[in-house]
Amino acid sequence: METKNYSSSTSGFVLLGLSSNPQLQKPLFAIFLIMYLVTVVGNVLIILAIYSDPRLHTPMYFFLSNLSFMDICFATVIVPKMLVNFLSKTKVISYVGCLVQMYFFMAFANTDSYLLASMAIDRLVAICNPLHYDVVMNPRHCLLMLLGSCSISHLHSLFHVLLMSRLSFCASHVIKHFFCDTQPVLKLSCSDTSSSQMVVMTETLAVIVTPFLCIIFSYLRIIVTVLRIPSVAGKWKAFSTCGSHLTVVVLFYGSVIYVYFRPLSMYSVVKDRVATVMYTVVTPMLNPFIYSLRNKDMKGGLKKLRDKIYP
Repeated sequence: METKNYSSSTSGFVLLGLSSNPQLQKPLFAIFLIMYLVTVVGNVLIILAIYSDPRLHTPMYFFLSNLSFMDICFATVIVPKMLVNFLSKTKVISYVGCLVQMYFFMAFANTDSYLLASMAIDRLVAICNPLHYDVVMNPRHCLLMLLGSCSISHLHSLFHVLLMSRLSFCASHVIKHFFCDTQPVLKLSCSDTSSSQMVVMTETLAVIVTPFLCIIFSYLRIIVTVLRIPSVAGKWKAFSTCGSHLTVVVLFYGSVIYVYFRPLSMYSVVKDRVATVMYTVVTPMLNPFIYSLRNKDMKGGLKKLRDKIYP
Protein backbone atom coordinates (compact mmCIF):
# COMPACT_ATOMS: atom_id res chain seq x y z
CA MET A 1 0.00 0.00 0.00
CA GLU A 2 1.30 3.45 -0.87
CA THR A 3 1.76 5.76 2.06
CA LYS A 4 0.76 9.35 1.68
CA ASN A 5 3.24 12.06 2.53
CA TYR A 6 1.23 14.82 4.19
CA SER A 7 4.18 17.16 4.36
CA SER A 8 4.22 17.56 0.59
CA SER A 9 0.51 17.42 -0.19
CA THR A 10 -2.52 19.61 0.29
CA SER A 11 -4.03 17.11 2.75
CA GLY A 12 -4.43 18.13 6.36
CA PHE A 13 -4.71 16.67 9.82
CA VAL A 14 -7.66 15.83 12.02
CA LEU A 15 -7.58 17.33 15.52
CA LEU A 16 -9.11 14.79 17.89
CA GLY A 17 -9.85 17.48 20.49
CA LEU A 18 -10.39 17.17 24.21
CA SER A 19 -13.06 14.48 23.91
CA SER A 20 -14.59 12.36 21.16
CA ASN A 21 -17.86 11.97 23.08
CA PRO A 22 -20.59 13.75 21.00
CA GLN A 23 -22.61 14.58 24.13
CA LEU A 24 -19.71 16.58 25.60
CA GLN A 25 -19.05 18.78 22.56
CA LYS A 26 -21.67 21.50 23.26
CA PRO A 27 -20.97 21.71 27.04
CA LEU A 28 -17.23 21.94 26.31
CA PHE A 29 -17.93 24.60 23.68
CA ALA A 30 -19.87 26.68 26.23
CA ILE A 31 -17.18 26.28 28.93
CA PHE A 32 -14.26 27.23 26.67
CA LEU A 33 -16.18 30.08 25.02
CA ILE A 34 -16.80 31.62 28.46
CA MET A 35 -13.15 31.07 29.44
CA TYR A 36 -11.95 32.70 26.21
CA LEU A 37 -14.23 35.71 26.62
CA VAL A 38 -13.09 36.14 30.24
CA THR A 39 -9.46 35.92 29.06
CA VAL A 40 -9.91 38.58 26.39
CA VAL A 41 -12.03 40.97 28.49
CA GLY A 42 -9.88 40.56 31.62
CA ASN A 43 -6.58 41.18 29.81
CA VAL A 44 -7.98 44.10 27.80
CA LEU A 45 -9.11 45.71 31.08
CA ILE A 46 -5.60 45.26 32.51
CA ILE A 47 -4.07 46.95 29.42
CA LEU A 48 -6.59 49.84 29.49
CA ALA A 49 -6.16 50.35 33.25
CA ILE A 50 -2.36 50.57 32.90
CA TYR A 51 -2.60 52.87 29.87
CA SER A 52 -5.12 55.25 31.51
CA ASP A 53 -3.45 55.58 34.94
CA PRO A 54 -0.16 57.57 34.97
CA ARG A 55 0.79 55.97 38.30
CA LEU A 56 1.04 52.63 36.50
CA HIS A 57 3.48 53.89 33.84
CA THR A 58 6.35 51.98 35.43
CA PRO A 59 8.55 49.13 34.11
CA MET A 60 6.63 46.44 36.07
CA TYR A 61 3.31 47.48 34.54
CA PHE A 62 4.87 48.03 31.12
CA PHE A 63 5.82 44.33 31.14
CA LEU A 64 2.45 43.36 32.65
CA SER A 65 0.52 45.15 29.88
CA ASN A 66 2.61 43.36 27.25
CA LEU A 67 2.11 40.05 29.08
CA SER A 68 -1.66 40.65 28.95
CA PHE A 69 -1.47 41.39 25.22
CA MET A 70 0.57 38.21 24.62
CA ASP A 71 -1.95 36.20 26.67
CA ILE A 72 -4.77 37.41 24.40
CA CYS A 73 -2.75 36.45 21.30
CA PHE A 74 -1.71 33.13 22.89
CA ALA A 75 -5.31 32.12 23.65
CA THR A 76 -6.53 33.35 20.24
CA VAL A 77 -4.09 31.08 18.40
CA ILE A 78 -5.67 28.00 20.01
CA VAL A 79 -9.16 28.55 21.43
CA PRO A 80 -11.19 29.81 18.40
CA LYS A 81 -10.13 26.78 16.31
CA MET A 82 -10.94 24.54 19.27
CA LEU A 83 -14.41 26.12 19.56
CA VAL A 84 -15.08 25.58 15.84
CA ASN A 85 -14.04 21.93 16.16
CA PHE A 86 -16.42 21.35 19.08
CA LEU A 87 -19.31 22.07 16.70
CA SER A 88 -17.77 20.49 13.60
CA LYS A 89 -17.88 16.86 12.51
CA THR A 90 -14.70 16.94 10.43
CA LYS A 91 -12.29 18.78 12.84
CA VAL A 92 -9.80 19.18 9.98
CA ILE A 93 -6.86 21.58 9.98
CA SER A 94 -4.76 22.04 6.84
CA TYR A 95 -1.08 21.12 6.85
CA VAL A 96 -0.05 24.77 6.42
CA GLY A 97 -2.62 25.83 9.02
CA CYS A 98 -1.14 23.34 11.46
CA LEU A 99 2.39 24.71 10.98
CA VAL A 100 1.15 28.31 11.28
CA GLN A 101 -0.69 27.48 14.52
CA MET A 102 2.40 25.72 15.86
CA TYR A 103 4.58 28.71 14.96
CA PHE A 104 2.47 31.36 16.69
CA PHE A 105 1.70 29.11 19.67
CA MET A 106 5.43 28.68 20.39
CA ALA A 107 6.21 32.33 19.64
CA PHE A 108 3.64 33.71 22.08
CA ALA A 109 4.32 31.05 24.73
CA ASN A 110 8.05 31.79 24.70
CA THR A 111 7.46 35.54 24.72
CA ASP A 112 5.31 35.02 27.83
CA SER A 113 8.22 33.15 29.38
CA TYR A 114 10.72 35.92 28.65
CA LEU A 115 8.32 38.61 29.88
CA LEU A 116 7.95 36.73 33.17
CA ALA A 117 11.76 36.72 33.40
CA SER A 118 11.85 40.47 32.67
CA MET A 119 9.34 41.07 35.47
CA ALA A 120 11.52 39.00 37.83
CA ILE A 121 14.53 41.16 36.92
CA ASP A 122 12.44 44.26 37.58
CA ARG A 123 11.59 42.97 41.09
CA LEU A 124 15.23 42.03 41.67
CA VAL A 125 16.47 45.54 40.89
CA ALA A 126 13.62 47.20 42.83
CA ILE A 127 14.29 45.20 46.00
CA CYS A 128 18.04 44.53 45.87
CA ASN A 129 19.32 47.71 44.22
CA PRO A 130 16.60 50.38 44.61
CA LEU A 131 18.99 53.36 44.32
CA HIS A 132 19.89 52.36 40.76
CA TYR A 133 16.37 51.30 39.74
CA ASP A 134 15.64 54.31 37.52
CA VAL A 135 18.97 53.88 35.70
CA VAL A 136 18.80 50.10 35.19
CA MET A 137 15.08 49.89 34.37
CA ASN A 138 14.86 52.99 32.16
CA PRO A 139 12.37 53.00 29.24
CA ARG A 140 15.08 52.24 26.67
CA HIS A 141 16.27 49.14 28.55
CA CYS A 142 12.68 47.96 29.04
CA LEU A 143 11.94 48.34 25.32
CA LEU A 144 15.12 46.43 24.45
CA MET A 145 14.12 43.63 26.82
CA LEU A 146 10.69 43.45 25.15
CA LEU A 147 12.17 43.43 21.63
CA GLY A 148 14.72 40.79 22.66
CA SER A 149 11.95 38.62 24.13
CA CYS A 150 9.93 38.78 20.90
CA SER A 151 12.94 38.28 18.60
CA ILE A 152 14.31 35.21 20.40
CA SER A 153 10.83 33.67 20.63
CA HIS A 154 10.03 34.11 16.94
CA LEU A 155 13.43 32.79 15.83
CA HIS A 156 12.89 29.74 18.08
CA SER A 157 9.44 29.15 16.54
CA LEU A 158 10.76 29.55 12.99
CA PHE A 159 13.50 27.00 13.68
CA HIS A 160 10.99 24.48 15.06
CA VAL A 161 8.53 24.89 12.21
CA LEU A 162 11.26 24.54 9.56
CA LEU A 163 12.38 21.35 11.31
CA MET A 164 8.81 19.98 11.40
CA SER A 165 8.21 20.87 7.72
CA ARG A 166 10.98 18.44 6.70
CA LEU A 167 9.20 15.44 8.27
CA SER A 168 6.97 13.00 6.39
CA PHE A 169 3.52 12.06 7.70
CA CYS A 170 2.19 8.77 6.43
CA ALA A 171 -0.75 6.50 7.26
CA SER A 172 -2.28 8.25 10.28
CA HIS A 173 -3.23 11.91 10.16
CA VAL A 174 -5.20 12.11 13.42
CA ILE A 175 -3.56 14.42 15.98
CA LYS A 176 -4.56 13.26 19.45
CA HIS A 177 -4.71 16.77 20.80
CA PHE A 178 -6.83 19.93 20.54
CA PHE A 179 -4.18 21.90 18.62
CA CYS A 180 -0.98 21.34 16.64
CA ASP A 181 1.56 20.89 19.40
CA THR A 182 5.06 19.53 18.78
CA GLN A 183 4.85 16.22 20.63
CA PRO A 184 1.57 14.84 19.19
CA VAL A 185 2.58 15.91 15.65
CA LEU A 186 5.97 14.21 16.01
CA LYS A 187 4.12 11.04 17.06
CA LEU A 188 2.48 10.90 13.60
CA SER A 189 5.67 11.16 11.58
CA CYS A 190 6.92 8.12 9.69
CA SER A 191 10.36 9.74 9.40
CA ASP A 192 13.14 8.97 11.84
CA THR A 193 12.41 11.61 14.49
CA SER A 194 15.25 10.72 16.89
CA SER A 195 17.55 13.46 15.57
CA SER A 196 14.64 15.94 15.44
CA GLN A 197 13.72 15.10 19.03
CA MET A 198 17.31 15.62 20.14
CA VAL A 199 17.59 18.99 18.37
CA VAL A 200 14.17 20.10 19.60
CA MET A 201 14.93 19.08 23.20
CA THR A 202 18.38 20.73 23.20
CA GLU A 203 17.22 23.95 21.58
CA THR A 204 14.06 24.10 23.72
CA LEU A 205 16.14 23.64 26.86
CA ALA A 206 18.32 26.58 25.82
CA VAL A 207 15.37 28.86 25.01
CA ILE A 208 12.92 27.93 27.78
CA VAL A 209 15.30 27.13 30.64
CA THR A 210 17.21 30.42 30.25
CA PRO A 211 14.33 32.66 31.41
CA PHE A 212 13.34 30.07 34.03
CA LEU A 213 16.86 30.09 35.52
CA CYS A 214 16.80 33.87 35.37
CA ILE A 215 13.61 33.85 37.47
CA ILE A 216 15.09 31.36 39.96
CA PHE A 217 18.30 33.40 40.31
CA SER A 218 16.32 36.64 40.75
CA TYR A 219 14.15 35.22 43.51
CA LEU A 220 17.09 33.64 45.33
CA ARG A 221 18.73 37.08 45.42
CA ILE A 222 15.44 38.66 46.50
CA ILE A 223 14.98 36.13 49.33
CA VAL A 224 18.52 36.72 50.61
CA THR A 225 17.99 40.50 50.55
CA VAL A 226 14.55 40.38 52.19
CA LEU A 227 15.76 38.10 55.00
CA ARG A 228 18.27 40.82 55.92
CA ILE A 229 15.49 43.35 56.50
CA PRO A 230 15.15 43.69 60.30
CA SER A 231 11.41 44.38 60.59
CA VAL A 232 8.69 41.83 59.86
CA ALA A 233 6.58 44.56 58.25
CA GLY A 234 9.45 45.42 55.91
CA LYS A 235 9.89 41.78 54.91
CA TRP A 236 6.17 41.38 54.25
CA LYS A 237 6.04 44.57 52.17
CA ALA A 238 8.95 43.41 50.00
CA PHE A 239 7.55 39.90 49.50
CA SER A 240 4.03 41.19 48.79
CA THR A 241 5.27 42.96 45.65
CA CYS A 242 6.33 39.56 44.26
CA GLY A 243 3.30 37.44 45.23
CA SER A 244 1.25 37.88 42.04
CA HIS A 245 4.24 37.31 39.78
CA LEU A 246 5.30 34.16 41.66
CA THR A 247 1.77 32.72 41.41
CA VAL A 248 1.74 33.18 37.62
CA VAL A 249 5.25 31.71 37.30
CA VAL A 250 4.26 28.56 39.23
CA LEU A 251 1.08 28.06 37.16
CA PHE A 252 2.83 28.65 33.83
CA TYR A 253 6.10 26.79 34.34
CA GLY A 254 4.61 23.94 36.37
CA SER A 255 2.46 22.75 33.46
CA VAL A 256 5.07 23.60 30.76
CA ILE A 257 7.77 21.54 32.50
CA TYR A 258 5.36 18.61 32.93
CA VAL A 259 4.40 18.58 29.23
CA TYR A 260 7.67 19.29 27.45
CA PHE A 261 10.58 18.11 29.55
CA ARG A 262 10.01 14.39 29.09
CA PRO A 263 10.99 11.96 26.30
CA LEU A 264 8.43 11.37 23.53
CA SER A 265 8.06 7.76 24.76
CA MET A 266 6.52 9.08 28.02
CA TYR A 267 3.93 11.18 26.19
CA SER A 268 0.44 10.62 27.67
CA VAL A 269 -2.53 11.90 25.67
CA VAL A 270 -5.01 12.47 28.52
CA LYS A 271 -2.58 13.81 31.15
CA ASP A 272 -0.85 16.10 28.67
CA ARG A 273 -4.15 17.51 27.44
CA VAL A 274 -5.10 18.50 30.99
CA ALA A 275 -1.68 20.06 31.66
CA THR A 276 -1.73 21.87 28.30
CA VAL A 277 -5.19 23.32 29.00
CA MET A 278 -3.72 24.74 32.22
CA TYR A 279 -1.10 26.93 30.55
CA THR A 280 -2.85 27.61 27.21
CA VAL A 281 -6.32 28.50 28.52
CA VAL A 282 -6.52 28.62 32.33
CA THR A 283 -3.36 30.63 33.12
CA PRO A 284 -4.08 33.45 30.57
CA MET A 285 -7.61 33.63 32.02
CA LEU A 286 -6.42 33.77 35.65
CA ASN A 287 -3.59 36.30 35.13
CA PRO A 288 -5.86 39.40 35.23
CA PHE A 289 -7.51 38.16 38.44
CA ILE A 290 -4.18 37.29 40.07
CA TYR A 291 -2.69 40.70 39.31
CA SER A 292 -5.81 42.75 40.10
CA LEU A 293 -7.00 40.98 43.27
CA ARG A 294 -3.59 40.97 44.96
CA ASN A 295 -2.33 44.37 43.82
CA LYS A 296 -3.53 47.68 45.31
CA ASP A 297 -2.14 49.74 42.42
CA MET A 298 -4.00 47.63 39.85
CA LYS A 299 -7.20 47.85 41.90
CA GLY A 300 -6.81 51.62 41.89
CA GLY A 301 -6.15 51.65 38.15
CA LEU A 302 -9.22 49.52 37.43
CA LYS A 303 -11.36 51.76 39.68
CA LYS A 304 -10.15 54.83 37.77
CA LEU A 305 -10.94 53.11 34.47
CA ARG A 306 -14.43 52.25 35.71
CA ASP A 307 -15.01 55.86 36.80
CA LYS A 308 -13.95 57.09 33.34
CA ILE A 309 -16.31 54.65 31.59
CA TYR A 310 -19.20 55.17 34.02
CA PRO A 311 -18.72 58.71 35.45
